[in-house]
Amino acid sequence: MPSAPHRILIAKPGLDGHDRGAKVVARALRDAGYEVIYSGLRQTPAQIAAAAVQEDVAAVGLSILSGAHNVLLPKVVELLAAQGGGDILVFAGGIVPERDIETLAAAGVDRVFLPGTTTQAIVEYLEQRLPREAPQPA
Repeated sequence: MPSAPHRILIAKPGLDGHDRGAKVVARALRDAGYEVIYSGLRQTPAQIAAAAVQEDVAAVGLSILSGAHNVLLPKVVELLAAQGGGDILVFAGGIVPERDIETLAAAGVDRVFLPGTTTQAIVEYLEQRLPREAPQPA
């Protein structure tokens, strides 16, 4: 029996209203065989963490363009850990100055993808970071 696909939540934290990039990534991940849940625009860190835990995802992809990445992304990681989702992989993409990537990594964001990253690079990253799941019981 084949293994179940990893579930990934794609979320837009904060007041940013531009979601084209998030939708492109969501589609690419679906095409690569992942089960993708898109939470929609203007989500709070609490909403994102709750959805990730409730949906039992393996990873959360955060798309951010608003400049609030140093506040919102670490808060998502913190709330995931507080709700029992500390093992959920968190990655991000969007407009993030390179000088902030180290700070985000220290806060638990595993990887930040900058503008110009191909969707194939994101798929390859997830293939490397997420272990193969065991087959589902019959």
